[in-house]
Amino acid sequence: MLYQRSSALFSEAKKYIPGGVNSPVRAFKSVGGVPIFMKSAKGAYLTDEDNRTYIDYINSWGPAILGHTHPEVVKAVQSQAEKGFSFGTPTELETEIAKLITENVPNIDQIRMVSSGTEACMSAIRLARGYTGRDKIIKFEGCYHGHSDSFLIEAGSGAATFGTPNSPGVTQGTAKDTLLARYNDLEQVEDLFHHNEGEIAAVIIEPIAGNMGCVLPEFNFLKGLRELCDKYNTLLIFDEVMTGFRLAFGGAQEVFGINADLVTYGKVIGGGMPVGAFAGRNEIMDCLAPKGNVYQAGTLSGNPLAMRAGLTTLQLIKQDTEFYNRINKSTETLDFEISKILSSKGIEHRINRKGSMMSVFFHTNKVANFNDAQNANHALFNNFFHYLLERGIYLPPSGYETWFISDAITSTEIDKTLEVINKFEY
Repeated sequence: MLYQRSSALFSEAKKYIPGGVNSPVRAFKSVGGVPIFMKSAKGAYLTDEDNRTYIDYINSWGPAILGHTHPEVVKAVQSQAEKGFSFGTPTELETEIAKLITENVPNIDQIRMVSSGTEACMSAIRLARGYTGRDKIIKFEGCYHGHSDSFLIEAGSGAATFGTPNSPGVTQGTAKDTLLARYNDLEQVEDLFHHNEGEIAAVIIEPIAGNMGCVLPEFNFLKGLRELCDKYNTLLIFDEVMTGFRLAFGGAQEVFGINADLVTYGKVIGGGMPVGAFAGRNEIMDCLAPKGNVYQAGTLSGNPLAMRAGLTTLQLIKQDTEFYNRINKSTETLDFEISKILSSKGIEHRINRKGSMMSVFFHTNKVANFNDAQNANHALFNNFFHYLLERGIYLPPSGYETWFISDAITSTEIDKTLEVINKFEY
């Protein structure tokens, strides 16, 4: 049995942890089979409890952009750990990383650290509501902003209807303030503004969606959102938990040339440690307590271990002038060569890519929104996933997730991946 130890560990975990996992996608429900329990990682590779190694195309869902256990990050964290894990007081480190981020990202003056992407997005929405004095928000089908109540909403019966909860525990009262739109559909967004004029505090969007697979904004979509938000005096929030410091040092704002009013972060800015943040212009951020009256707090926010890991990671990226060219080129090569192999086999597919994020959809049409992603051949993706997994290639265990390429992926790992895919039969 390939995953004997993982299977035993999963059976044991299910006795004490709901579903045996601490985050649902880890359970492999989408693809089937036993989730793999990892025990270590280094560079481009994961090692499981059965001592099998895998080329990693998840990279902890994005933060391991340098590769796993980068020696300089490890050294920095070890040094910090000797000084203390958490103090519950301000530290100079928090200011150092805040200064680095605000000086290098467009249109933000201040940043508040938190401990997760969910917390960052939840806090950004509260701040937007406090700043505007309005209650409603617009989000997009297929975009994931964490598991806060306001975001666990499914579509209503039409463009101008309220959402309804898609998780028990989310109240109708919360759901009524979340409006749903289709990704890349400006007309639908404008219709929502028209039917709820003067009531919408913010539009929140992943500038590149990562949780329906990698889905890109179409030409002028983000520009159109900016114009609508300006027209209706509504804040535009970019959820850059995935894209921040991955697409470019200035994130999606830099890449697309669109200024957001608030930006949320996670992943890369913690260097693999649990972290999140939200940032914006002075007049918005000044509404936060203790300066303003919008309350937000966190005992472990800005803890020294996460700040040291994140600061070191960002410094390493910034110092390397070829960093983004290198990881983008690796991703481009994977895109082109995988597509060439699948085409030679007559396998219908579509690969979406931007920077070092990509997804393979088994689908002939463009994938521009959640409905398009749903129409892909997910049964074929599941076969593809397990075929590669058994041969040492670790992909996201869902056709609705994005591949994240790290700087540790070299021609060696790419060639091995292509060799395995070249032998795939369906």
